[in-house]
Amino acid sequence: MPLYGLIGYPLGHSFSASFFGEKFKEERIEAVYRNFPLEHIEEFKGLVAGEPDLLGLNVTVPYKQEIIPYLDSLSKTAEAIGAVNTISFRRSEGGLELLGDNTDVIGFRRSLKQHLKPHHNKALVLGTGGSSMAVLHVLTDLGIDYIMVSRNAGSNKITYEQLDGKVVGDKPLIINTTPLGMYPKLETFPPIPYEALTSAHLLFDLVYNPGKTEFLRRGEQMGAAIANGYDMLVFQAEASWKIWNG
Repeated sequence: MPLYGLIGYPLGHSFSASFFGEKFKEERIEAVYRNFPLEHIEEFKGLVAGEPDLLGLNVTVPYKQEIIPYLDSLSKTAEAIGAVNTISFRRSEGGLELLGDNTDVIGFRRSLKQHLKPHHNKALVLGTGGSSMAVLHVLTDLGIDYIMVSRNAGSNKITYEQLDGKVVGDKPLIINTTPLGMYPKLETFPPIPYEALTSAHLLFDLVYNPGKTEFLRRGEQMGAAIANGYDMLVFQAEASWKIWNG
């Protein structure tokens, strides 16, 4: 039976298995979707060799960048942003070819545009991991200026210690790409000056579990508009399915 799945570690917070399980049931698709928690990326080769029915995989943290050396080719989008969240298995008499793509771009763009206002033209991007690469790609496409915030300063990147009320006040769009606030660590949140937020701000959290993280809750208390990562996940999952069956 056709097999699809998700790799990452840990996978206790996984959305994909339930989404595709329901999709297969509702649309009467003869296929299976399973979680494959890989404690180390080196386990990927064994997974591929041991599952001959695999047709597609989603990739989540912490492997969106680490998976690339194991793939045969990348889509233009995945190559441009340097991160992969979707792998297609192309099997033929000549062997197996693994193709990497990134549907986070599609998911984030569609979800963000549902909430975006004309004045949301400057952004703070919290975090610099694999998920942030898709966010930066979309912001660039939309013409939204951004500054990244991380533990270390760099090109177009400041530290949390440098992040003050003036900077926050000047950036009406704030996007959290870190896992802070994700279940089960509900009490954690990005250390930003929340008192500088206003009703002109939009806080977007890529985390979807819980539906309202401490980051979003604090923003809402200051009158900011908020959005979590659920719609983004749905949109990127739908895009992954189209790629696998294209």
